[in-house]
Amino acid sequence: MATQEDEEDEIINPFTMLLIHEEDKPSVSATLPAAAPNHHLLQHHPLRSIQSTVAIRQLPSEGLSFQLWPAATSLVSLLDLHRENPPSASPLSAALHGRRRIIELGSGTGLVGIAAAATLGAHVTLTDLPHVVPNLRFNADANAAVVGPTGGVITVAPLRWGHAADVEAIGREFDLVLASDVVYHDHLYEPLLETLRLMMLSERNGKMVFVMAHMRRWKKESAFFKKARKHFNVDVLHTDTPCDGSRVGVVVYRFVAKG
Repeated sequence: MATQEDEEDEIINPFTMLLIHEEDKPSVSATLPAAAPNHHLLQHHPLRSIQSTVAIRQLPSEGLSFQLWPAATSLVSLLDLHRENPPSASPLSAALHGRRRIIELGSGTGLVGIAAAATLGAHVTLTDLPHVVPNLRFNADANAAVVGPTGGVITVAPLRWGHAADVEAIGREFDLVLASDVVYHDHLYEPLLETLRLMMLSERNGKMVFVMAHMRRWKKESAFFKKARKHFNVDVLHTDTPCDGSRVGVVVYRFVAKG
């Protein structure tokens, strides 16, 4: 059965697909003038299941890692629904059941990991490149009062994909890996897969699950999935309805080690 990543004839505009559509945008509470150095954008993301709100600082002038991407907000919505609804009504139930030690790869602003800690009452480690970590830590600290009441705990650590030493430093004591919008630059496909292999392809981590929210932008992204299927069973947990003007919606995948 053909899936979205296999449809090679689909024409996709990667630049418009990077943006969050207007109807999906969370409330913007504060923004500094674009001309100001290191200007920031603060957004509030409601979590109805715990009657609270996550506040996230973006730094658009610093690069893509400091901005929110569409798949992140979709995954946060699913995490919120997962807590709010019975297991049978949540598309994430099979992947999240009993898993409370989580690592997020390519955390960016940290929205997904913070929401996971808050909605699941989980211990979540947010990771990204070293220069992204200070803003990650800022957002984690800013949301401590949101995460704490549900029993959630957040830690922050640098992690460069493909570096075995970084994986060793963080450890492998996790049962769930989360990520959103991390399949974009093709030169990072192999480093990302290598990190997943290092974390998931061992006897003690055979039951670890990788849940990834992804919005397809480039036809070449099919190469990532073809490589991933050499080592992992990959299935679709959820597909968003495309927004107006888009041909594809956010898809949430589950990766489990083969064998």
